[in-house]
Amino acid sequence: MEARQSRVFRHSAADAILVLISLAQFTTMITLAAVEPTGLWPMLGSFALVTFMMTYSVIIVSHLYSHRPWFVSARLNAVMSLINSANIAQSVQAYRLTHVRNHHRYNNDRKSDEGTTRDITSTFRFSKDDGHAPLGRYLFFSLAASVREFLGTVASLRRGCRVGKDETLLLELATRNPERRKAELGQIQADRLAHLALIVLFAVLSWQWLLWCYLPATAVAFTLVNVQNYYRHFGAHPESRYANSVSHYGRVYNWLTFNDGYHQEHHLRPTSHWSELPRVADEYSTSFRADGHVVSPVPAVVGFLDVRRAPLPAVAKGAPGEQASG
Repeated sequence: MEARQSRVFRHSAADAILVLISLAQFTTMITLAAVEPTGLWPMLGSFALVTFMMTYSVIIVSHLYSHRPWFVSARLNAVMSLINSANIAQSVQAYRLTHVRNHHRYNNDRKSDEGTTRDITSTFRFSKDDGHAPLGRYLFFSLAASVREFLGTVASLRRGCRVGKDETLLLELATRNPERRKAELGQIQADRLAHLALIVLFAVLSWQWLLWCYLPATAVAFTLVNVQNYYRHFGAHPESRYANSVSHYGRVYNWLTFNDGYHQEHHLRPTSHWSELPRVADEYSTSFRADGHVVSPVPAVVGFLDVRRAPLPAVAKGAPGEQASG
């Protein structure tokens, strides 16, 4: 059985669990729309479930997929990209480009002399000084960017959801290899069509559920994702490759989230499989301690509970350890 599975899954047969979670969310959301829960408590329950599933999918499932697609078959990976794009209300391929080739290249960098950051999700990007932006300001501008992205996806229908000439970031991040570039941009187009097709299906099944449950849940989920990203880097030192992220080593959390708490380890070895991250932590433990790696007692999504964590000074006073590349 294991040999048979190894010919299906590129890295580990344990990734089948992630596939099942993706399929469960996809079918559950359609079922909720079809059932069309009525009344305050059923609607609130539906809202809470969609918020949880979408947040988990962005932070855990689609994040892991974006780094290491699960299947040996390119076709199966393309289909999974469609499903996960519908699950997280955005193109997974576009997320993969911006996350892997932008965020992991610039590692939550500070603002340059031009007054902005190269990492488009940096916690320093929307600040009025050289420190982290206040959480509320970061969440507001990050959500506004997500809304603009969604409206852009809807507007792209006029060109069949293809990546437009004005989408300079995606065009810049796409590979230069002609064949692979065509595949990457084509997957973004297919992902967008899958996402919009699901929204149309929701509208047909229950426009009330779409309007009062799905769309608000999506907004809240994106906000929680941004809270997670903020506290994954708040107080960390962007100039050090050993201390540019925050980790959380709670056993229960990491068991439920495929070692998501090992975030410094993930930044140091972004291509490592989730099952390998505890070994990365052991391998670099000395360097982590030397550079002041921040360890949070709580998961990043509730990082505001870590009241003892100190932000960095507005201006760096020399970077510890080895400098981050990029």
